[in-house]
Amino acid sequence: MKKHILTLLLFAITAIPAFCKPAADFYNIKQYGAVGDGKNLDSKAINKAIDAAAAKGGGTVFIPAGNYLSGSIHLKSNISLYLDQGATIIAAPLGAENGYDDEEPGANNKYQDSGHSHWHNSLIWGEDLHDISILGQGMIWGKGLVKDYIKGKQTANKAISLLRCRNVNIRDISVLHGGWFAILATGVDNLTIDNVKLDTNRDGMDIDCCKNVRVSNCYVNSPGDDGICLKSTFGLGYARSTDNVTITNCQVSGYEEGSLLDGTFKRSADPNWHPTGRIKLGTESNGGFKNITISNCVFDYCRGLALETVDGALLEDIAITNITMRDVVNDPIFIRLGARMRGPKDVPVGQLRRVIISNVMVYNADPAYTCTISGIPGHDIEDVQLNNIRIYYKGGITNGQPQRDVPEKADQYPEPGQFGQAPAYGFFIRHAKAIKMNNVQVSLLNADNRPAFRLDDVKGFWLNQVTADKNTDGKLILMNDVTGVQAFQSLDFK
Repeated sequence: MKKHILTLLLFAITAIPAFCKPAADFYNIKQYGAVGDGKNLDSKAINKAIDAAAAKGGGTVFIPAGNYLSGSIHLKSNISLYLDQGATIIAAPLGAENGYDDEEPGANNKYQDSGHSHWHNSLIWGEDLHDISILGQGMIWGKGLVKDYIKGKQTANKAISLLRCRNVNIRDISVLHGGWFAILATGVDNLTIDNVKLDTNRDGMDIDCCKNVRVSNCYVNSPGDDGICLKSTFGLGYARSTDNVTITNCQVSGYEEGSLLDGTFKRSADPNWHPTGRIKLGTESNGGFKNITISNCVFDYCRGLALETVDGALLEDIAITNITMRDVVNDPIFIRLGARMRGPKDVPVGQLRRVIISNVMVYNADPAYTCTISGIPGHDIEDVQLNNIRIYYKGGITNGQPQRDVPEKADQYPEPGQFGQAPAYGFFIRHAKAIKMNNVQVSLLNADNRPAFRLDDVKGFWLNQVTADKNTDGKLILMNDVTGVQAFQSLDFK
């Protein structure tokens, strides 16, 4: 027995060096001249290591602990960029000496913001690549990145930017202050983003014109813009839908920037500040969205869900389940079909249909807002089901106008609150058909003079076990031009 134990120990001791040695396809950036002191520019060394790995058919570019000041880093196919624990890539200040790449000509600037027309002006970028990864427990600090477009000047405004790539993995990293987009993926297929922490000044991740995407186990704090955002711009030069996406086990929030990563979770001292930080499909919606699931996500001190198509595309076959929200600062659920039509001429108005939202718990929702489901005249939102939903609104509005004419704003940018103060404290539904609610309850934490529901131009409204707190006038629902109502153990419609 002793001989066997001794043999195993000798084997383990002799085997350790073999396992600990860097693999032949590891390319340590310090071997290519990186200093890692946060003062000397290391992007040339990082790019040399990437080039060396690519020349051998691929491999892992290893970034050990240290602070690496950098301009643009150029990813290549079959490359993994691995940031070790304690490693930080720091975006250098703007300036030609720091090696940021210039903006390439935009595919079609007039149909989307500048940020969705350029990819090269980024800290880390790749174009027309396959089989790439950004991995590790290290951090990307976009210190020198700006959050907007500066006309006539060099503008580096994205932490990670990918265009027309496939088989992409982004795992375990953290991004602080990511610029206009911490992660921008346009036309990227087979994309996995897992266990990533984004604590940033504008959008966390924008997934644009992508197919086969898995976002999981991510924390996104973005007080000034969207957290996890699916888009379908005209950035590729043509309309392409975002399809087959799963978003699961994620948290979005609007704490002060940096306070997610440092663990303080600070909220703004300004009582009038409404952070963003939500999960959204839309705004840019030329190509549309299909076959999307969102599950097991937490919203804290931020905006709610937004599903929007306003540029002439389909938004359909969406399933959302197991969502909790707390201290939501606008509509917990905002579903909008509009006609902004920012895109080529003669494209018809889109359609929004076949949406299921279930198992949602919301507490302390902002009283000026409501859950909104709004199409436009002649273009109804269709077949929306809401199941097992519990919403506690702050209430407290005593001067609301439940009967007021709510503007259409069909051609405007879609955003909760665009119609003014909500005419109902719970749900505002118009230009819609085949809307079903099952086991839905809306409650007030403070008295309010608005009814729970207002419906305008609704064709087919089915309720089962739908309950609500009465307003100060004892009214639960206002209906204008509504047909096909069926209610079971639900609101009193008298």
